[in-house]
Amino acid sequence: MAVTLRFGPADLLRCRFAVSPMLETLSAIRLLSPREGVGPHGRWLDTRDTRDLDLRPIALLQPRRGYTPDFLSPPPAGPLARFEDELAAVAATDHERVRAELRRSLADTPGAADSAAGRRLLGPPAEVLPMLVSLVRRAWEVLVEPVWPQVRGLLERDVAFQSRRLAEGGLDRLFAELHPRLRWHNGVLTREYGDHEHRELRGEGLALVPSVFKWDQVVVVVDPPWQPTVIYPARGLGTLWQPRSPGRHAALGRLLGRTRAALLTGLDEPASTTVLAHRHALAAGTVSEHLSVLRDAGFVAGDRHRHEVRYRRTPLGDAAVGQPARR
Repeated sequence: MAVTLRFGPADLLRCRFAVSPMLETLSAIRLLSPREGVGPHGRWLDTRDTRDLDLRPIALLQPRRGYTPDFLSPPPAGPLARFEDELAAVAATDHERVRAELRRSLADTPGAADSAAGRRLLGPPAEVLPMLVSLVRRAWEVLVEPVWPQVRGLLERDVAFQSRRLAEGGLDRLFAELHPRLRWHNGVLTREYGDHEHRELRGEGLALVPSVFKWDQVVVVVDPPWQPTVIYPARGLGTLWQPRSPGRHAALGRLLGRTRAALLTGLDEPASTTVLAHRHALAAGTVSEHLSVLRDAGFVAGDRHRHEVRYRRTPLGDAAVGQPARR
């Protein structure tokens, strides 16, 4: 199963990059769910005080597989989007649209509409919309705004890197390494996995939106009001957060080398060579060489999953980075 986007000549001229603080905020909220893997964001989550943050109404509108209301995440205008501007667009949503999209989203989660939070969301839009705006603002203030300079810096570095690739070799060069789940061939961009869908772009072009907190997915959006859009994990995510124990990390770096230490520390979730290369902004061959050394030393092991090998820390690797051994 795959999503495919076919480009015509006009589409080649209408590819652009954008950044969305609102998208990052909603994706950060999703990571608070115990059903979600936090991947490279464990150290970020450890620094956030979420004890007084009740975001259940927002979480209920973000099913793992299903519809999230479009009005909650307006299409980003460009790489310099501001959270306040995006939030103002949410607050200005037509009430009938709010009602229709909330009902559609709740219908994708069995029992959601009958829960206390669901019944609250089905109340008068004139009351529900300000409540959602307030919750999103609070989530931004607690989860994202304190680290936004770091997050924005990584997103901007990704846009600069990908734009340079586009300038050097066109879409062939850009899509060759944009993300391991994306393939480009004969004017067709394919996102592997997920639902089956095909779209002829017909001059609409494509928006490319790097994300920090949507770290494990490539999302394709083709429904209005969005321009056809690909949301992908930003390059270099594994370098974003400081380690839990700088002293231990520094010592591990002296023992193994900084790159091997970073790869080992970042393997909180199993990952393939290509994913790790994208996450740490390294060449795939470099990652493969370092993983071979870590594997031979007993710090990591590889398990075949379909057509790829995913690496994970062994108990020795967990001990080296100060993590309890997995059971």
